[in-house]
Amino acid sequence: MELPTYAYFEGEIVPYREAKVSILVHALNYGTAAFGGLRGYWNEGDEQLYLFRAEDHFQRLLNSAKILTMEFDETPADLIHITKELLQKEGYHQDVYIRPLVYKAEEGIGVRLHDIKAELAISALPFARYVANDTDAHVTISSWRRIDDNMIPARGKIAGAYANSAFIKSDAVRSGFDEALVLTSDGHISEGSAENVFLVRDGVLVTPPITENILEGITRRTVLQIADEILGIETRERRVDRTEIYVCDELFLTGTAAQITAVTQVDHRLIGSGKMGPITKRLRETFDDVVRGRVQSYSSWLTIVY
Repeated sequence: MELPTYAYFEGEIVPYREAKVSILVHALNYGTAAFGGLRGYWNEGDEQLYLFRAEDHFQRLLNSAKILTMEFDETPADLIHITKELLQKEGYHQDVYIRPLVYKAEEGIGVRLHDIKAELAISALPFARYVANDTDAHVTISSWRRIDDNMIPARGKIAGAYANSAFIKSDAVRSGFDEALVLTSDGHISEGSAENVFLVRDGVLVTPPITENILEGITRRTVLQIADEILGIETRERRVDRTEIYVCDELFLTGTAAQITAVTQVDHRLIGSGKMGPITKRLRETFDDVVRGRVQSYSSWLTIVY
């Protein structure tokens, strides 16, 4: 993986190798950090890098910080300005992934959230696919359960909570799968290791509601909106049983990193025909057009970098 040249760290843009924290920093020891992830999409014809839904991503980051009792003076607009400056300095002319991070920055021992200094960092690096097999992914249903909102809120991208995702992902990949689906404590479909879940049944697009301990995904919201407004597909947010996945017509995962990843097998059972379905294909194509600035009616979702 190609690492960044620069990072925004402790209030300024510095060489990436200088953006360092102590091994005793609170966030490293106790998971008291939250992160975001947003993408920049390069449009060769326009010779432009577009940030996708940057304001939404940074607002979610600040919401995650609020859950962890961190307060920052920066607004989403401020964070967009910093990110643009960082990307301009990097000079990327390709797809990138931007990682903002808020973290408890004091050194020492002691578990708590209050009265601890917080810091903000942002880095960016070239990025293509998160799931290599994103047109034909084979997944399993994990033996691990999703954390509950009353344990660690899944709607915030809280760093310590992603140990749960790491258990889910590693067990799946080591067993020969590309990804995993994870259940809530009462046995309903929640999400993937780090993606939201969609299925198609009888032409209707279905996804678990935000009360099923899922991340309030921005790509998830985008898919619901473009499915309805551009493709005219009926959408529903409702609970999904485990075995409903086995009999659905199409299945896919969404996320900033995963984008729209088609799933064709679950626990060695074919989904539909065993190939990416027509609705998934149309959504992938439409999504790519939207994020690269080819759909004028959604240009408000894009921030130009250059």
